[in-house]
Amino acid sequence: MTLVDTHCHLGWRSFDADRAEVVRRAIEAGVRRIVTVGVDVPTSRQAIELAEQHDAVYAAVGLHPNDAAGFDAEALSVIRALAGHPKVVAIGEIGLDKYWKKVEPETQARAFQAQLELAADIGKPVIIHNRDATEGVMTILERHVARRSPPAPVGILHSFFDGLDVARRAFDLGFTIGLSGPVTFKNGERLRELARALPADRFVIETDAPFLTPEPRRGSRNEPAYVRWIADRIASERGVPVQQIAERTTATAERVFGWVNAYGSAS
Repeated sequence: MTLVDTHCHLGWRSFDADRAEVVRRAIEAGVRRIVTVGVDVPTSRQAIELAEQHDAVYAAVGLHPNDAAGFDAEALSVIRALAGHPKVVAIGEIGLDKYWKKVEPETQARAFQAQLELAADIGKPVIIHNRDATEGVMTILERHVARRSPPAPVGILHSFFDGLDVARRAFDLGFTIGLSGPVTFKNGERLRELARALPADRFVIETDAPFLTPEPRRGSRNEPAYVRWIADRIASERGVPVQQIAERTTATAERVFGWVNAYGSAS
C-alpha cells in the first residue's frame, strides 16, 4: 500500500512531543510522501526544516489568508526565496477565508493573487484554502488561469467541501481536489456522494493534521498515518479495493507535485 498525505501541518505545536514518531508511524502505515504546509513565513521555514530532516516529508510555503495581514512586496519576496528550496513542491496554503474575518477581504485577495502569480512565474502548483468563500476563490482562479498563456501549473483545492458543480469548474481550470477527514464523518454524506461521483484521477487525499481527524479517531489529534482511513472510506463508497484508491491518488499527487519523470513514472 502506497499513500500520499498531500496536506498536513507537522510544525503545529501539538506534534512537538513526538514529531519524529508521527512521521515513523505514517511510513509504517504506507504513507510514502507527506506534504507539510506553511501558513506564514515562520511555519514555511519550519516546513522546509522538517523536509530536510525526513526523506518522506516535502514542504509547501505561503501566506494563509488568515495570516496575510500586512502583506507586502517584502513578504512575497521571502516566500519566493523559500520556494527555491529543492524540497518545496508548492505555494500554499493560499486563498480566501470569510469565516474567521481576521484579515480584511481586500488584503486576502491581494495576497492570494500575488502568490498565484508567483507560483506561475516559478512553475510550482498551488494549494488553495477556501472557507465560506467559494465564489470569490473560483472567480480569482478563473481570471488567473485565463490570463496565463500557456496555462501555468495549477494545483489542489484543499479539504474540499463544495459540490460536484464547483468540482467541475475546478477541473475545467486543471485543478485537482483534496478529500480529507470529513468524508468519514457521520454527517459527511454530501462529501461521500461527491467521492462516489468524482473522476478517479481528479482527487487526492489529505489529513490536514492535526485537524479534521477521521473516524474512528474523531475528537483526538490527527496525524498523517490516518490518511489510510480516508482511503478506506472512499474505497468503500466507490465499491473498489482500497489498493486502487491508494494507487490512483498517489499517481495524481505525483503528477500535481512534479514527482513524475519524463517517462511518466514516479521519480
